[in-house]
Amino acid sequence: MVVQFFSKLSQNYIELLKDDEYYDITIEVGEDPNVKIFRAHKNILCYRSPYLRRVLSSNKKNNDNILSHIKLQSTSPKIFQIILEYIYGGILSLDEKDTSDFLKLLATADKLNLQELVDYLQGYLIENKSERLEQYFEFAQQISSNSNNLLRLQEFCTNLMVQSPEKVLKSLNFTSLSEKSLISLIKNDDLQMKEIEIWEYVLKWGLAKNPTLIPDPKTWSDDDFETMKNTLQHCLPFVRFFCLSPKEFSQKVRPYQKLLNQQLYEDLLNFYLDPDSVTSHNIQLPRKIKIDENIEEVICSLIVNSGIISTISRWIDKIVINDNNFNESYLPYKFELLLRGSRDGFTPKKFHELCDNKPNTVTFIKIKGTEEIIGGYNPVIWESPKMASWGKSNDSFIFSFKNKNNFKDAILSNLENKEYPFWFSSTAGPYFGNDFVICALNESADYNVTRCSKRFYEKKIRNSEDNFTIEDYEVFHLIKK
Repeated sequence: MVVQFFSKLSQNYIELLKDDEYYDITIEVGEDPNVKIFRAHKNILCYRSPYLRRVLSSNKKNNDNILSHIKLQSTSPKIFQIILEYIYGGILSLDEKDTSDFLKLLATADKLNLQELVDYLQGYLIENKSERLEQYFEFAQQISSNSNNLLRLQEFCTNLMVQSPEKVLKSLNFTSLSEKSLISLIKNDDLQMKEIEIWEYVLKWGLAKNPTLIPDPKTWSDDDFETMKNTLQHCLPFVRFFCLSPKEFSQKVRPYQKLLNQQLYEDLLNFYLDPDSVTSHNIQLPRKIKIDENIEEVICSLIVNSGIISTISRWIDKIVINDNNFNESYLPYKFELLLRGSRDGFTPKKFHELCDNKPNTVTFIKIKGTEEIIGGYNPVIWESPKMASWGKSNDSFIFSFKNKNNFKDAILSNLENKEYPFWFSSTAGPYFGNDFVICALNESADYNVTRCSKRFYEKKIRNSEDNFTIEDYEVFHLIKK
């Protein structure tokens, strides 16, 4: 039988800490003007802290019996007093301490190799102070990234950056991240950021490490590119360049082509010119961006869902849809509702009143008696001139979906004859070539001609060329987020 009396023992050691007679070491803690001298006992410190054992082994008492003396400048007296009470009495007072004090305490415990205290404080902060940790994220990230021992805190910081990058990257001094932390972040499959934003943040981080560089790469010499390339060499492999849109690649990556491996750049160029080209590089899959369950934040629609919105958005940005990304959310635009037939009516007059002179509009039509959805994208504006006329565009398209849950088998029909993308008339609604016709007898009458055929666009979006009946239709103005 073993009886343990730890309570009285810890109290005796706390009293020893307060004793002014038997100490054999002094510890100078803090920096001017906040410096305090602590008296302590080498044997206790050595057996409680591996760090202090190493320091004291090279600072033994000399033959003149002069006290040992060490300095801990990076620690505050307030925090060290708490550490000493833990070392001597195994007690930790958590009352009336804010989160910054806990983090300072954790950093000091880590430095002194007080593993028991490190494990406890990491768990306590994450489980009880997680919201407050977000407010002190930069400090938490800094101390965890500088340690190989604060793994739980590192994981917390990485997860926060991955799941809520807007809380972290857009609110703190992002460039203060260590290379290790940046790599841990951008290699994560679940990082909830657009790839182009990741690339821009990596560049921003690299520029901060080279403050003499002018941000505009057009001004860079070959030596400047080499300097930046060396800075980013461990980060670049984790940017998923093949997941960018052609426009993003052209505008945001090509100016920095000298930062990339020559073969990688050639493969990227071939890929964006010909998506079916073979590359020697292992193309990483798109990140697992969570589909926005609250579709109302993106589009207030009674006809379509986020799957269709993602598909339309990729078509607009000319992103190739394949087995790897068709099921992923891609929501770079806010869809602002301009018109809904069941609310505003089904007349050309109401269409032009609500939709004219708005660029970048998408029309969705739900066909009555089926689950079919058809529509079209107009990158320019709708007009209702006194004299009916053809509109001009290069990038319009029409489309169809079998139903709102089957966006993999959608039909995309791009414009073939750029002279006839739209018909502008006061008696027409959204009228795409002669391929997607919506019009009425007069501007105040309900639509009575509603049909699809193939004339100026590359594909038929419906098998039948007969008139269909509109159950409802919506027109949205797209705004880049």
